[in-house]
Amino acid sequence: HTEDELSRSSHSNPGKSLVNGIKTNPASNSPKSSVPVPMGPPVYVDLAYIPNHCSGKNTDPEFFKRVRASYYVVSGNDAANGEPSRAVLDALLEGKSQWGENLQVTLIPTHDTEVTREWYQQTHEKQQELNIMVLASSSTVVMQDESFPACKIEF
Repeated sequence: HTEDELSRSSHSNPGKSLVNGIKTNPASNSPKSSVPVPMGPPVYVDLAYIPNHCSGKNTDPEFFKRVRASYYVVSGNDAANGEPSRAVLDALLEGKSQWGENLQVTLIPTHDTEVTREWYQQTHEKQQELNIMVLASSSTVVMQDESFPACKIEF
């Protein structure tokens, strides 16, 4: 089937929909049972916002293997909800270690949290090996000839 045929078939059968080009039944399409994302080449971007305030609910090493950014923004500031998640910060190290290229990565935390401080101190040597720089939350970012505190980077 071509994409056009699949698209038409989903319109003619409202009980079905497409997820990643594959017909699925929306009733059984919960996040845990969804069709896995097919493998593909990595995506290179300048700036990526780590999803869900750096919560471990949606971000794993696969995210960092596939979404390769020069800058990652970590905005979590809710320890009660696990934001930012230490597991996600560790996933960055794991994912970046598999890039096969030593591109510079800058991590921009928008808040000074105990989790990010501990992670930074405990993994500093690994960060250096992987060419990862972590800005202090009081750092200044310059974009398009404008300078502002890193904590202002929010979406």
